Amino acid sequence: MSTNGSRLPEYRIPELPPGASLYTLIERSRPQHRYWLHLLLLLLTLVTTSVVGAGLAAGFADGRPFNIDDTYGYLLAWQEPRYLLQGLPFSLTLIGVLLTHEMGHFLTARYYHVDASLPYFLPVPTLIGTFGAFIRIRSAIVSKRILFDVGIAGPLAGFAALILPMIAGVSLSKVVPGIATSGDVEFGTPLLLRLIEMAQFPGIPSSDIYLHPMARGAWVGVMATSLNLLPIGQLDGGHILYAFLGDRMKYFSWFLVLVFLPMGYFFAYSWWFWAAILFFFGMKHPSIVDHTPIGPTRSRLAVLALFVLVLCFTPSPIR
Repeated sequence: MSTNGSRLPEYRIPELPPGASLYTLIERSRPQHRYWLHLLLLLLTLVTTSVVGAGLAAGFADGRPFNIDDTYGYLLAWQEPRYLLQGLPFSLTLIGVLLTHEMGHFLTARYYHVDASLPYFLPVPTLIGTFGAFIRIRSAIVSKRILFDVGIAGPLAGFAALILPMIAGVSLSKVVPGIATSGDVEFGTPLLLRLIEMAQFPGIPSSDIYLHPMARGAWVGVMATSLNLLPIGQLDGGHILYAFLGDRMKYFSWFLVLVFLPMGYFFAYSWWFWAAILFFFGMKHPSIVDHTPIGPTRSRLAVLALFVLVLCFTPSPIR
């Protein structure tokens, strides 16, 4: 009854057909996927990353150090579209890792009947040609177990997808003394990459190994995995840690964002960028209603995720 004495309108739950469940009603009420938009963003990202990859391939073939100008060959690609074919080892490797990561989230969300969009790719003319990809979670996640599973599925799937391209790319790489430190940009060497380099080029320092574009594409996937696994706010690592700590995780998020400030000074300015992005857009976390403990199996998976973070993290990714 309303305050003025008038009757409120009556709402009825639609009748379901025989044999249907409540999940059928949920599926019918979900927004439709805009397949054209997802495909368009994917194709644009393929172009931008292929331009970067073609520049990397040209430098690799000539034995030249990394040159930022090589990653902005859009005019050349427009005049000669075949130029993009040289960039496919980089672009397909990178897009494959990002797509696998996001589909890990998407398929796990759908398994639990959580409304999630297909991956949105972000094509940007940067040093790597993209800002990554993401999915939108359009319904509440009320269980810690579901939150944990959706959060961890992406990084583990993406990590599994980058191992073989990384090994293959390093095997195609070559030794050029001082090449890694003589270009416009110096790329960091995460532990995973260094272990593979040591197996392929024993006794050769990382600074003398010129990575093949395929390996560089896998390297970007490694960086994306490590960034997503950081236990902050709405990052995947934040979802994983929230399943253990609940609302107390916000203190850990604040601490890490503050740690980024000296890291930006001593290692790479990019940490200041991520500190700002996370401070303004990534600190809040949705509340969880079901606080059922996540159990020993998920606890072991969390340890695995921490191990993956150690393998993928480097304090100085790009300088």
